[in-house]
Amino acid sequence: MTTQATTAEPINSSMRWVRWANLAFMLYVLLVAVSMVSSGFKWSVGEQAKTLFEFASHPIAGLMIGLVATSLIQSSSTVTSIIVGLVAGGLPVETAIPMVMGANIGTTLTNTLVSLGHARCKTEFRRAFASATVHDFFNLLAVLIFLPLEMMFGLLDKVSSWLVSPMLDAGDMSMKGMNFMKPLTKPAVEIVKGPLEAMGNMGGVVLIFIGIALIFIAISAMGKLMRSLMVGRARDILKSAIGRGPLHGIASGTVVTILVQSSSTTTSLMVPLVGTGVLKVRDVYPFTLGANIGTCITALLAATAISGDNAVFALQIALVHLSFNVMATLLIFGIPVLRELPLKGAFFLGELATKSKTAVAGYIGLVFVVIPSSILAFTV
Repeated sequence: MTTQATTAEPINSSMRWVRWANLAFMLYVLLVAVSMVSSGFKWSVGEQAKTLFEFASHPIAGLMIGLVATSLIQSSSTVTSIIVGLVAGGLPVETAIPMVMGANIGTTLTNTLVSLGHARCKTEFRRAFASATVHDFFNLLAVLIFLPLEMMFGLLDKVSSWLVSPMLDAGDMSMKGMNFMKPLTKPAVEIVKGPLEAMGNMGGVVLIFIGIALIFIAISAMGKLMRSLMVGRARDILKSAIGRGPLHGIASGTVVTILVQSSSTTTSLMVPLVGTGVLKVRDVYPFTLGANIGTCITALLAATAISGDNAVFALQIALVHLSFNVMATLLIFGIPVLRELPLKGAFFLGELATKSKTAVAGYIGLVFVVIPSSILAFTV
């Protein structure tokens, strides 16, 4: 019996090291993939850049592009990493900002769908649906406040510009001093790029699609690996945070999301706990805000892969994502009247959901499909 126990321990330990090695490799794949998107965008768009930018330059159109893309892919980390690559390829930061805001709304669909698992029991479904949609309402309210401010004053553009200003003041637009990843990522990008050069500009389009596919694969794999490595610790943090106040909840939500590499996972973990009555909607509300902040780590990591004149702007759009979520948390959660609005909206929808399943389908269809598609059709 003792021999079996001692042999099992090294096996578990070695498996853990293999998973950590796989995680490091997938992070490398993510950085290479972002570089591919950036390189492919520069290569394929060329002189047509202005036409493409005009298509996405309307802030509402940009918002809907981010929302629809994230709703389809079900990962704001994937979408923001792609946006980082596009900005590095020449997409203006001011055009990309509404896309990042849209990604924040689109990611809330996952936990809303998870709540449908409680549909058989009315009481559970009311609580679960309210728990899921408090995330929706918070992110919708954040966009309603900050998108007009961005359109009128360029608030997030200015804040993120100030954050990257040390590099701009130093005249080091390419972030060469910080870009320790370029020597590692460039050879891999060149290997993929080489055979595509015979295709002309179409090679750039193919490189973008390969990059996007690799971003999706890398983030999915990283999420699974991080969950297998950290889910026990994440659960411990979750348990220790219950009843310790909103600030501790926000901090714990941030840490858990960084550990599992997915805000959707963090917020979806909460839904069954609220549905079964273990936690209340008010308990999980701060965790949701922390999840919004924690998910920004992926875009910041992706920005380290970028080199060239636009590298500083890639970092800037990653900082826009972080600034938006931090400022929204400080403003909305910091002002009691605003703090209550997402809760009231969620409780209202929870009550409505128990009365009519059609209302649930209508809400999901309108917010994530009909309204974004209609607005895109009119603005394009």
